[in-house]
This record gives sequence, structure tokens and C-alpha cells, in this order.
Amino acid sequence: MEADVLSRITEERWLELTTELIRTGQPRSGNPLDPDLPPAEEEAISMLVAGKLEAIGMEVTKHSAQPHRPNVLGVLKGRDGAPSLIINDHLDTYPVVEPEKWHMTDFDPFKATRHGDLLYARGTSDTRGNLAASLLAVQALVEAGVVLDGTLMCCYTVDEERNGTEGSIYMLQQVGLTADYEITAEPTAWGDVADDWGMNLSVANSGHCLIEVTVKGIKSHIWRPDISINAITEASRLLPQLKAMAFTHVPAGFMGHTPPCCSVVRIRGGLAGEMQFSPDACTITLAVVGIVPGMTLASVIADIEQAARDTFAGHNEIGVDVRQVPGSLFVNATEPVPIEEEPCKSLRAVYRQLMGREPGVNRKNAFNDTIRFREAGINAVTFGPGEDGWAVDNENISITKAVMATKIYALTIMKVLGLRM
Repeated sequence: MEADVLSRITEERWLELTTELIRTGQPRSGNPLDPDLPPAEEEAISMLVAGKLEAIGMEVTKHSAQPHRPNVLGVLKGRDGAPSLIINDHLDTYPVVEPEKWHMTDFDPFKATRHGDLLYARGTSDTRGNLAASLLAVQALVEAGVVLDGTLMCCYTVDEERNGTEGSIYMLQQVGLTADYEITAEPTAWGDVADDWGMNLSVANSGHCLIEVTVKGIKSHIWRPDISINAITEASRLLPQLKAMAFTHVPAGFMGHTPPCCSVVRIRGGLAGEMQFSPDACTITLAVVGIVPGMTLASVIADIEQAARDTFAGHNEIGVDVRQVPGSLFVNATEPVPIEEEPCKSLRAVYRQLMGREPGVNRKNAFNDTIRFREAGINAVTFGPGEDGWAVDNENISITKAVMATKIYALTIMKVLGLRM
């Protein structure tokens, strides 16, 4: 039966499905993290995916917290009392801001284009390619006549790029979605040569947050620098300290590839119509990433405030305000799922069966919906073919890895849920 399932998972089928998913609903599916920008509208891709699940034979429902943003849930009901498993992926993507940089797709970021083993387009790695792998895995099971003993749920969510408020959080807290186990089909792959590549099993996730640091000075005419305190100039003194600072934390069992640190993502200073004045305020927006269990919003802010005090010690005329970016969320890190428990146990066994070795086990740095399922008390992990740390422009995914991941999903579902003969 496994051989029958695997024979239905081919490169051609994955490519055809991925190409269709990449184009659908774009660019409206682009969902910026910026709280001050409009959210995505994932309706088109949601409808397509819902149709795919219905064609497979799943019972499909759609759940919207906002107009034009339906989450999609497909269910293959198993025996009462048997295990239940959610396969998850998201329907939004990063926006495309600079299409002129997408030379690998003829400057059309949504034109899936193959170069060797890599497929290029927005959403290949995050995460239309992974979505296609999960859909094709379930389709192969159904086509092969596999009857699962437990219940399989495919939950495809909106708003993942903004930390899941209208997607996974809504589905868990308002719709009441729950299960014993969950696998998120998101990038965990690594390596780029034939004899040195694989896919990690991410048993935990790092957290993150957005912080605003406003440096305050004294405004003056530009020809009187002697009486001004230029906030932009003073903020520039703080930047190296922010880059080098160490956040207070207790090392975790799985630390992730990125330690707790911050990255400057925006700098705003000066007012329109006041170019003849030196500015008295400059705001630095920081993305704090690599957050591990035990770190809190209060501890992050306290560490940044201390860095500012150290930088401007003895300059009482310089003020600094630190706060969370309005409208953003603080995302906590998660505790790891034990590797001897499901779904890790079955996923590792299938990985050994098909890859001949154990998967790497790690903490994933980037946010995904795994965090929300884990917060709900579910044994939730991340596993997928997209590269962790994929290119911002000319995003791509390994075709070979994607097909292998599809096969691993299919057999893992069989092992976790069992079969009715």
C-alpha cells in the first residue's frame, strides 16, 4: 500500500499543482507584517484550495474572521477514539515590493519558472510549494484507497504572515479546532548540493516582536547646529549598541540558528516641510528575533532601555522612549515537543525509511502557525521542503526536496493515524 501511495507522488504532479497555486490570488495574497498597512485578501486561493479538498473527498468548511479572508478546513473523519492529526499551511505570502529584481522569473514574481532543480516565484518556499506537497500527499492516500483509522484535518489559514490573529488564532479560539497532533508544512530544509541536503524536524519555535525606540533631541535651524541636538545623529550612536547588545535569557535546549537579537527594519526622522530644521525626534523600529522561553515583552524592553542608558550616559538632554509597535503582537517562544512522542516518532521513522538517516532536530527561528497550535496544547511541529532563510527576491524551492517531503507527509499520516483494513 505504501508503494502504491508513493507511486502517485511524482515531480510532474507536484510541479503542476504548485504552479497553479503560485499564480492564484496574487498579488492580493501578499500580507505585510507592517501593522499600519492593509492586510491581504486570500479569498481566491482559499476557494481554489477548498475545491481541491472537496475533490479529494473531504468534508470542507470555510471560516472567516474578516471579509475576503476565509480559512479552509477539510476533514476525513476516522473512528471515534482514534488519534487525530492536523496538516497545516497558510494561504498568504510575503508581498512583492520590488518586482524589478525578479530576473529569474522574467520580472513576473508569480510566474513559476524552473532553473535546474529549483522552482522560482513568490510563494515557492513560503509557502505555496509546501502547500502543494501537503495537498498532493493527501490526494495520493485517497487515490490509493487508504482508509485512515484516525481523523485527518487539513487546516489552511489566512494571516500567518501577521502572526495568525485572523487565521490560526481564530480557528483555535473561536471555531474550536483541536487535535492530538499537528504538522505545519513550512520551510525547514537545508543544504544545496546533492550529497548534503535534508529537512529538519523543528520541534519548537522562537518568538519575536516589533519594538519602537524614539530618540528625542532639540530642534533648531540647520544653520545653528551649536544649539541643536539632532535626533537622527544621536540615534545613529545607538544603532551599533542595538546590533551588539545581548538580551537577557536562559539558554534553551534548542536555541535555534539565530540567538536572541534585534534587527533595525525602519528609521524615521524629520518632518515634511521642515527640511530647514534639524529634527528633534527619530524613531527606530526593531524586529527582535530568536526569543526563547522565559523572555517577555517587559524583559526585552528593559534590555533595550538599558542599552539606551549606556549609550547616552551623561547626556540628560537626550530622551529615549521604548515601546511595542502599536498593533503588533509579542510572540512567545514554545517549549519543544519530545522527539519520542507523536508526531515526531512517526515522522522520524518515515524520514529514516526514505532518506536513510535521522532528520536534524531544531528550533525554528521564523514564526509559523505551529506556535499557535502548540500554545493550544497540541503536539505541533514543523517540517517542510522550503529552505529556512530563503531569498527575499527570486524566492525558490528545491523540486527534489518538495517531492521527497510529499512522500514523507503521506507515509507519516498513515503511521500517525493508522489504517482500517
